Amino acid sequence: MKTYAKQKNWREIQSFLPAEFQLRPGQEPQEEWWPWGPHHIHLDCYRNEAAPLKVILFHGLGTNGRQMSSILGAPLGHRGFEMIAIDMPEYGLTQLGRGKPVRYDDWVQAGSDLVNAELAKDSRPIILYGLSAGGMETYHVAAKNGNIKGIVGMTFLDQRVQQVRDETALNRFMSRVGGPLALVTARTPLSGLRMPMTAAGKMNALVNDKAALKACLADKTSAGKWVTMSFLASYMSYSPTIEPEDFDVCPILLTQPAQDRWTPLHLSELFLKRIKRVPLKVVMLENAGHYPLEQPGLSQMVNAIHEFCLSVTRDA
Repeated sequence: MKTYAKQKNWREIQSFLPAEFQLRPGQEPQEEWWPWGPHHIHLDCYRNEAAPLKVILFHGLGTNGRQMSSILGAPLGHRGFEMIAIDMPEYGLTQLGRGKPVRYDDWVQAGSDLVNAELAKDSRPIILYGLSAGGMETYHVAAKNGNIKGIVGMTFLDQRVQQVRDETALNRFMSRVGGPLALVTARTPLSGLRMPMTAAGKMNALVNDKAALKACLADKTSAGKWVTMSFLASYMSYSPTIEPEDFDVCPILLTQPAQDRWTPLHLSELFLKRIKRVPLKVVMLENAGHYPLEQPGLSQMVNAIHEFCLSVTRDA
């Protein structure tokens, strides 16, 4: 199995983070592999049996688990929480097995199954965190699983809404023509046809530092990834087990980067305004981009999620 110890991309990307967020030798997470269906899913872990809860981290379509470990896994791990960052099938160092093309539905199922696997070990509360597309994935997994105690998103994007597609796709042609074409293609023998995520979404807005963006796009396990028509179609059309008006599983925290040029606050508000039955809080991260590299936003994010975790622990 490949390991991040031998991968250079994440080290180059993390060099753009503040020094206190860069993983030094001896600070890297423990790497584990979790058999799931035909795949071997890679996990970055900061295990801590004494921790009061676990946080599972979901990346988006331009990042991977190691990038989640650097901005949040390690900082919260150092504060005494058990942290697990997953590389979803197709991304990071997860090893794909044979079978049908991976769909977004598989991501949701994998997330739910990982929650169940962790709950089978012990009964500590589990919180989900997701960046970019991972934010909405936290909601989809919580709605499907029902045993989540809190979710944190760095955006909640309902891709069923045309405005969300229009503003997050690379351009209007991709949202109005490319999206429907992917839906049609996914029903044909060409469902495994691939396209770069840079052609589908505004990957040029992943980070606000041009040199950092170049490093991110060079990583074929994250921002430089090519995905299948099957995955794109299922991502754009996925319907949650529980619609937001009826969601009563757990409290929700949105940590919104204030300088997010890809998914600004109003896109998440389209979805979150429909939440009525659970507590909802929004924290703005000053000076931070979509994948946040900047202070004070990064520290504000860690502090807000830390407090959210403590509140869940108190209520457990």
